[in-house]
Amino acid sequence: MKEIKCPNCGTVFQVDESGYAQIVQQVRDEEFRKELERRMAEIERKNADERQIAEMKQSQSHSADLQQRDQEIAALKAQLERAETEKQLAVSEAVRSKEEQAREELLKKEEQARAALRQQEEQARTALAEQEEKSRKELRQREEELSSRAQRIALLEANEEAIKLQYEGKLQAKDLQMENERNAAKTQRETELRAKQEQYEQQLKSKDDEIAFYKDFKARQSTKMVGESLEQHCMIEFNKLRMTAFPTAYFEKDNDASGGSKGDFIFRENDEEGNELLSIMFEMKNEMDETATKHRNEDFFGKLDKDRREKKCEYAVLVSLLEADNEYYNNGIVDVSYRYDKMYVIRPQFFIPMITLLRNAALRSADYRRQLAIIQRQQVDVTNFERNMNAFKEGFSRNYRLASEKFEKAIDEIDKTIDHLQKTKDALLGSANQLRLANDKADDLSIKKLTKGAPTVKAMFDAAAESEGITEAGDE
Repeated sequence: MKEIKCPNCGTVFQVDESGYAQIVQQVRDEEFRKELERRMAEIERKNADERQIAEMKQSQSHSADLQQRDQEIAALKAQLERAETEKQLAVSEAVRSKEEQAREELLKKEEQARAALRQQEEQARTALAEQEEKSRKELRQREEELSSRAQRIALLEANEEAIKLQYEGKLQAKDLQMENERNAAKTQRETELRAKQEQYEQQLKSKDDEIAFYKDFKARQSTKMVGESLEQHCMIEFNKLRMTAFPTAYFEKDNDASGGSKGDFIFRENDEEGNELLSIMFEMKNEMDETATKHRNEDFFGKLDKDRREKKCEYAVLVSLLEADNEYYNNGIVDVSYRYDKMYVIRPQFFIPMITLLRNAALRSADYRRQLAIIQRQQVDVTNFERNMNAFKEGFSRNYRLASEKFEKAIDEIDKTIDHLQKTKDALLGSANQLRLANDKADDLSIKKLTKGAPTVKAMFDAAAESEGITEAGDE
């Protein structure tokens, strides 16, 4: 059933599938008709606009041609007027000069002017004729274009009419097809409804037979056999999916009673690396309807938790048919971990889903653990990298410090060498100064200065100079 709300009063009413489909079809057909009318109106407006634009362009082009011809005629008249003016000027000039020459020249000029005028008139007539012929050709071409456009517009209108008729035919065919489809769907729904009704009746009959069978089965079983039948049921259900869903899992009865008690079944599964992925201790409890003392599920929680801890299982699950009228246990998987850690109570129909849920949670937990291990290894790698980096930085700092000390020591030695070389330079400069002074003294040395205060030596030098023809030895 579909709900439809009135947009005016706000009333909500329900219609069946066929009525709703009819309403939707009516709305769709109305929208399609409106869209078709809108598009046809747009096409008509577009064609009218195109016709109006073509007429305006033709009128403007014809007006422009007429205006151009008027301008050319006016230009030719202006040329004729200029020629007449030149003729009058030439005559006036000829009158002021020699009359004979003026007459001859005037006759020549008149003849030339007439020839030029006739030539210009002929050229003007030819140009005007050519222009009129060109205008006639363009006008005929425009008329042909307008005729072609009118034909195209008529063709478009015919196409629009054909499209309209085609759409109307399609709408009628579609309406007929949808009517046939609605009738076929109605017939099919009635057939399916009858088939489902027969199927439900057969299922109800089968359920009644099954209930009668189980009542008879329970009546013929002892208390121990009732419990064993539930265990057998769980074992069969698990074995149905063992090779497809749990190929590497272990699911067997608990035969180890060394701790004083034992559970019914133990489920264990390891991952590819051999690490335990999931472990569950199962306890199956059932009792006959005619049993005098009715047990409760919580009567078995303590023993199940003890068995789980002794057998080192991660989870404990009680598969129970006890307290059949208790809605608390009939709603699905019951978590009783508020009393005993990681313990659940389920009905037999949730046996496989419970294993699947715990297994998926274990797979996600194992994936998280693997990711955490990877992150931890990455953290260890980062730590090792930081340690290696710090060691490198420390070694580099030590080598840099030693190199800096040796560099400073070398700089000091260079400074000392520079000081020593500076002293050597100063000593050499002082020696050079002394040599210069000695040279100056040597240059300033003369016999006169040497014999000053030594008259005997001076007399000897004077005698030697006289004998060699020198006036006075050592005179400057």
